[in-house]
Amino acid sequence: MAWTELLREVPDFPAPGVLFRDVLPVMSDPDAWHEVLDGMEALLKATGAEALLAPEARGFLIAAPLADRLTIGLVPVRKPGKLPRPILREAYSLEYGDNQLEIEATVPLAGKRVVVVDDVLATGGTVTACARLAQRLSADVVGYAFLIELKALGGRDKLDLRTAEVMSLLVL
Repeated sequence: MAWTELLREVPDFPAPGVLFRDVLPVMSDPDAWHEVLDGMEALLKATGAEALLAPEARGFLIAAPLADRLTIGLVPVRKPGKLPRPILREAYSLEYGDNQLEIEATVPLAGKRVVVVDDVLATGGTVTACARLAQRLSADVVGYAFLIELKALGGRDKLDLRTAEVMSLLVL
Protein backbone atom coordinates (compact mmCIF):
# COMPACT_ATOMS: atom_id res chain seq x y z
CA MET A 1 0.00 0.00 0.00
CA ALA A 2 1.33 3.44 -0.92
CA TRP A 3 1.72 5.91 1.93
CA THR A 4 -0.66 8.32 0.18
CA GLU A 5 -3.53 5.88 0.69
CA LEU A 6 -3.21 6.34 4.44
CA LEU A 7 -3.71 10.10 4.41
CA ARG A 8 -6.89 11.14 6.17
CA GLU A 9 -9.03 14.15 5.28
CA VAL A 10 -10.89 15.80 8.14
CA PRO A 11 -13.46 18.40 7.03
CA ASP A 12 -14.07 21.54 9.07
CA PHE A 13 -10.99 21.09 11.25
CA PRO A 14 -9.60 23.07 13.00
CA ALA A 15 -12.16 25.60 11.78
CA PRO A 16 -15.25 25.52 9.54
CA GLY A 17 -14.35 25.40 5.86
CA VAL A 18 -10.84 23.98 6.41
CA LEU A 19 -10.03 20.51 5.05
CA PHE A 20 -7.31 19.17 7.34
CA ARG A 21 -4.85 16.67 5.83
CA ASP A 22 -3.86 14.26 8.60
CA VAL A 23 -0.48 12.57 8.15
CA LEU A 24 -0.51 10.78 11.51
CA PRO A 25 -1.99 7.55 10.05
CA VAL A 26 1.04 7.40 7.74
CA MET A 27 3.35 7.59 10.73
CA SER A 28 1.56 4.71 12.46
CA ASP A 29 2.25 2.31 9.56
CA PRO A 30 5.92 1.24 9.66
CA ASP A 31 6.19 0.50 5.92
CA ALA A 32 4.49 3.74 4.89
CA TRP A 33 6.52 5.77 7.38
CA HIS A 34 9.75 4.21 6.14
CA GLU A 35 8.75 5.04 2.54
CA VAL A 36 8.09 8.67 3.50
CA LEU A 37 11.36 9.03 5.39
CA ASP A 38 13.30 7.50 2.49
CA GLY A 39 11.68 9.96 0.09
CA MET A 40 12.26 12.97 2.33
CA GLU A 41 15.86 11.93 3.00
CA ALA A 42 16.54 11.76 -0.74
CA LEU A 43 15.10 15.26 -1.22
CA LEU A 44 17.13 16.73 1.64
CA LYS A 45 20.50 15.16 0.80
CA ALA A 46 20.95 17.40 -2.24
CA THR A 47 20.49 20.60 -0.19
CA GLY A 48 23.67 20.27 1.84
CA ALA A 49 21.64 21.24 4.92
CA GLU A 50 23.50 21.54 8.20
CA ALA A 51 20.34 21.80 10.30
CA LEU A 52 16.61 21.24 10.02
CA LEU A 53 14.15 23.74 11.48
CA ALA A 54 10.80 22.20 12.40
CA PRO A 55 7.62 23.80 13.74
CA GLU A 56 5.61 22.18 16.50
CA ALA A 57 4.23 19.52 16.44
CA ARG A 58 4.10 17.40 13.29
CA GLY A 59 7.20 19.11 11.93
CA PHE A 60 9.10 17.73 14.96
CA LEU A 61 7.92 14.21 14.23
CA ILE A 62 9.11 14.37 10.64
CA ALA A 63 12.34 16.30 11.08
CA ALA A 64 13.71 14.35 14.07
CA PRO A 65 14.30 11.04 12.27
CA LEU A 66 15.51 12.90 9.18
CA ALA A 67 18.07 14.89 11.16
CA ASP A 68 19.27 11.62 12.66
CA ARG A 69 19.53 9.95 9.24
CA LEU A 70 21.41 12.95 7.81
CA THR A 71 23.52 13.39 10.98
CA ILE A 72 22.68 17.09 11.21
CA GLY A 73 21.11 19.29 13.87
CA LEU A 74 17.42 19.72 14.61
CA VAL A 75 16.10 23.06 15.81
CA PRO A 76 12.55 23.00 17.19
CA VAL A 77 10.37 26.05 16.61
CA ARG A 78 7.81 26.19 19.39
CA LYS A 79 4.42 27.63 20.18
CA PRO A 80 4.48 30.60 22.60
CA GLY A 81 5.47 29.99 26.20
CA LYS A 82 7.25 26.64 25.69
CA LEU A 83 10.87 27.85 25.70
CA PRO A 84 13.02 29.47 28.37
CA ARG A 85 14.27 32.98 27.66
CA PRO A 86 15.91 34.47 25.70
CA ILE A 87 13.69 33.80 22.70
CA LEU A 88 12.90 35.31 19.35
CA ARG A 89 9.22 35.52 18.42
CA GLU A 90 7.59 35.76 15.00
CA ALA A 91 3.89 36.37 14.29
CA TYR A 92 2.17 34.80 11.28
CA SER A 93 -1.26 34.21 9.75
CA LEU A 94 -3.04 31.00 8.81
CA GLU A 95 -6.16 30.44 6.77
CA TYR A 96 -8.09 30.28 10.06
CA GLY A 97 -6.37 32.85 12.30
CA ASP A 98 -3.14 34.35 13.60
CA ASN A 99 -0.46 32.80 15.76
CA GLN A 100 3.15 33.12 16.89
CA LEU A 101 6.22 30.91 16.91
CA GLU A 102 9.33 31.10 19.07
CA ILE A 103 12.92 29.91 18.85
CA GLU A 104 15.75 30.03 21.38
CA ALA A 105 17.78 33.15 20.65
CA THR A 106 21.03 31.36 21.49
CA VAL A 107 20.80 28.57 18.87
CA PRO A 108 24.09 28.67 16.92
CA LEU A 109 22.78 28.91 13.35
CA ALA A 110 24.90 31.78 11.99
CA GLY A 111 26.11 30.89 8.50
CA LYS A 112 24.54 27.42 8.54
CA ARG A 113 22.51 26.00 5.66
CA VAL A 114 19.00 25.33 7.02
CA VAL A 115 15.94 23.56 5.62
CA VAL A 116 12.50 24.15 7.14
CA VAL A 117 10.58 20.84 7.43
CA ASP A 118 6.84 20.44 8.05
CA ASP A 119 4.03 18.06 7.18
CA VAL A 120 1.91 20.26 4.91
CA LEU A 121 2.49 23.44 2.92
CA ALA A 122 -0.87 25.21 2.88
CA THR A 123 -0.88 29.02 3.00
CA GLY A 124 2.81 29.24 3.90
CA GLY A 125 2.39 31.23 7.11
CA THR A 126 4.00 28.77 9.50
CA VAL A 127 7.09 28.03 7.41
CA THR A 128 7.55 31.68 6.46
CA ALA A 129 7.66 32.51 10.18
CA CYS A 130 10.20 29.70 10.69
CA ALA A 131 12.37 31.05 7.86
CA ARG A 132 12.25 34.57 9.30
CA LEU A 133 13.36 33.22 12.69
CA ALA A 134 16.24 31.34 11.04
CA GLN A 135 17.28 34.46 9.16
CA ARG A 136 17.18 36.51 12.36
CA LEU A 137 19.76 34.01 13.68
CA SER A 138 21.85 34.61 10.51
CA ALA A 139 21.14 31.18 9.00
CA ASP A 140 20.89 30.61 5.25
CA VAL A 141 17.49 29.09 4.46
CA VAL A 142 18.23 26.82 1.49
CA GLY A 143 15.00 24.85 1.33
CA TYR A 144 11.53 23.96 2.51
CA ALA A 145 10.52 20.27 2.65
CA PHE A 146 7.01 18.86 3.02
CA LEU A 147 5.16 15.59 2.81
CA ILE A 148 2.25 17.38 1.12
CA GLU A 149 1.87 20.66 -0.73
CA LEU A 150 -1.67 22.00 -1.21
CA LYS A 151 -1.12 23.88 -4.45
CA ALA A 152 -4.49 25.68 -4.50
CA LEU A 153 -3.72 27.51 -1.24
CA GLY A 154 -0.71 29.26 -2.78
CA GLY A 155 1.77 28.77 0.07
CA ARG A 156 4.71 28.36 -2.34
CA ASP A 157 4.10 31.88 -3.65
CA LYS A 158 4.69 33.36 -0.18
CA LEU A 159 8.10 31.73 0.31
CA ASP A 160 11.36 33.47 -0.52
CA LEU A 161 12.69 31.22 -3.27
CA ARG A 162 15.66 33.32 -4.36
CA THR A 163 18.07 31.00 -2.55
CA ALA A 164 15.77 28.19 -1.43
CA GLU A 165 13.75 25.49 -3.11
CA VAL A 166 10.44 23.84 -2.22
CA MET A 167 10.52 20.06 -2.03
CA SER A 168 7.27 18.10 -1.63
CA LEU A 169 6.66 14.37 -1.78
CA LEU A 170 3.05 14.91 -2.87
CA VAL A 171 1.41 17.93 -4.52
CA LEU A 172 -2.39 18.07 -4.34
